[in-house]
Amino acid sequence: MKKLVLLCLIVLLSGNFYAQETAKTTKSKTETTAAKKKKATADKAAADAKKESTKAKKAASDATEASTKAKKETAKAKKATTDKAAADAKKESTKAKKAASDATDASTKAKKETAKATKAKTKTADASAKSAKKETTTAKKTASKTTTKTLKETNEKAPKVADKVTGEYNGKKVYTGPRGGKYYINKNGNKTYIQE
Repeated sequence: MKKLVLLCLIVLLSGNFYAQETAKTTKSKTETTAAKKKKATADKAAADAKKESTKAKKAASDATEASTKAKKETAKAKKATTDKAAADAKKESTKAKKAASDATDASTKAKKETAKATKAKTKTADASAKSAKKETTTAKKTASKTTTKTLKETNEKAPKVADKVTGEYNGKKVYTGPRGGKYYINKNGNKTYIQE
């Protein structure tokens, strides 16, 4: 029986849930739907405004890119003209350098020719000098044959023990050593041996 009563109560209470709506609830529902519609239109307008602002930003960035491209192109054009002018200047400088090198080549040729002429003159002068030297050397040889003494210089200092003075050579005293060698003391104080 308890179950039956409980079932009846549930049916009665559930019937209240499905009752007709009152004017207040319908009015509030229409207001909420109208508010939702207004909010949706406002959101849509805001989204459209955002889209427009992004389009404007994109157009501005495109304009700046176009201006930078234009600047780059003008810079390239200026650079090309300056490069061309620099290339022309280099060509002119190479022409001038070539002319200068040609002039130096001509001067070096002239110097070589004058050097050849002087060389020929010096050859003749050398030939005459050689003949004069030959004459003097033959005269010296004949003079040295009469005195066949040759000199040999050593780094040995003058003797501490006095050797015997045996004569004179070129105005200097000639000494005879303990083993029979003959020498004199040169201006540096060294022994200069005389070979006979």
